[in-house]
Amino acid sequence: MSVTPGQPAPDFTRRSDDGRTVSLGALRGRWVVLYFYPRAGSAGCSIEAQRFEAALPEFERLGAQVIGVSTDTEARQAAFRDSCRLSYPLIPDGDRSLCRQYGVMGTLGGLLNMASRVTVLIDPDGLVAWVHRSGNPLTHVSGALAELERRAPTRA
Repeated sequence: MSVTPGQPAPDFTRRSDDGRTVSLGALRGRWVVLYFYPRAGSAGCSIEAQRFEAALPEFERLGAQVIGVSTDTEARQAAFRDSCRLSYPLIPDGDRSLCRQYGVMGTLGGLLNMASRVTVLIDPDGLVAWVHRSGNPLTHVSGALAELERRAPTRA
């Protein structure tokens, strides 16, 4: 089942690639941009991740935390972080349970069961505010930022 705007975002507490605990509940009161991507290190995922990193000051200005999720291992996520020079948390979801909770499991070329490219905007109350489903890594960052700017008050 996939998430839809207006419903509570599935809660989670996970260990990020760098060993930190990331908990959706602990982020209550902030906007969360939770984006799922198919494979750490692939060309499209690298472009998307670097675009989120470049836009991070804008997301932070609007009070949002960016978090990336894929079905890759912690080691692969850490290597991805280093190669793309990312500063936001990446969550490895090797058991695919978080991806299933959000309804983002898909296939790559019909061969592998992995996360689809989906971005979920979660409001400060923990509700799904917006969902973007597209295979195009170029549209997720701009779409999430535009939606957040429309909904969130600007912080000084």
